Amino acid sequence: MRLLFLCSRNQWRSPAAEAVYQNDPRVEVCSAGTSTSARRRVSEKLLRWADLVLVMEPEHKRRLWEQFPELFHEFRIEVLDIADDYPFMDPELVELIRERTEPWLEA
Repeated sequence: MRLLFLCSRNQWRSPAAEAVYQNDPRVEVCSAGTSTSARRRVSEKLLRWADLVLVMEPEHKRRLWEQFPELFHEFRIEVLDIADDYPFMDPELVELIRERTEPWLEA
């Protein structure tokens, strides 16, 4: 399964999620951001690559709809509900990422 994690700027949450799952044999993983100032910005190519898009907040799902309206319904997008309250690889962030991602891997 190919997972694409998205947050706003691809600075803390989505790169942390990518790091958490990068050596997991069950998945291939990538991360990006929805903002124009993102380190790696989400693209149609990345979205088409992914089997599952996991966004950190409902706002990110809305931004995908705005940026890719003609493609939006082609993608499986789920919201993890992880606020932008943690630095990169904060233990609490890592725990939330695992706790909220694992059910999608078992589905």
